[in-house]
Amino acid sequence: MSGEHHTVTVRGIDVSSYQPSTYSANGLDFVFVKATEGTSYVNPRMTAQAAHARRNGLVVGFYHFLRPGDMKAQAAYFVEKCASVEGDPLFADWEDAGVSCAQKDAFLAEVKRLRGATHRVGLYCNLDYWKTRDTTGNAGDALWIADYVTAGRPRIKAKWTFHQHTDRPLDTNLGAFLDRAALRAWATGTTAPPSRPSPPPAATYTVRSGDILSGIAARYGTTVAKLAAANGITNPNRIYAGQTIKIVK
Repeated sequence: MSGEHHTVTVRGIDVSSYQPSTYSANGLDFVFVKATEGTSYVNPRMTAQAAHARRNGLVVGFYHFLRPGDMKAQAAYFVEKCASVEGDPLFADWEDAGVSCAQKDAFLAEVKRLRGATHRVGLYCNLDYWKTRDTTGNAGDALWIADYVTAGRPRIKAKWTFHQHTDRPLDTNLGAFLDRAALRAWATGTTAPPSRPSPPPAATYTVRSGDILSGIAARYGTTVAKLAAANGITNPNRIYAGQTIKIVK
């Protein structure tokens, strides 16, 4: 979280068809592999890339690149085609401007419905998408944020689980876990998500176009009811751009 240091030693990379089927696993604890895109593309190296990670004892996850269209169909395609086993985290990769926040949420919900009993389901997006396109604060079970700054210090207030901090020479990530065992325990559902201090509450927040009160509440770790009561809001569905919201916990 912005402005805070965390004890994190879990490191990983993410790969797609642009990377070879085998790669150096030295110093890594996890690998996230691109599985699918839309409803017509499967990474031809996915199975080999995942198998290489498993042979090296790494935690493996998979992601689906969202494209405009039917989110339920994309979710079904993803879970059918990806080479996952029970306990592998599954992510929505939200980078296409043609995919709305509501569609992103619909995809997460459908993957959770299909595989939530055996898999963590999370969201990957960059800093701009999280701050300017997201209006609900919904990242499923885990936020994987891309922000190319100091490792472990993405410029967001929301709790994050993975931080992609550079793309040179590969997309490189840090996980908010003490060690690989803790990451694996979280992925397999035997522990709760990593605990980190909550971000310090902002005194006020200025509403931007597209904001909704529930999204603001989620970003600051509070509730719609508390924000409405503190700001004299009688209809939580009616806030306007430029309005100042007092943040209370």
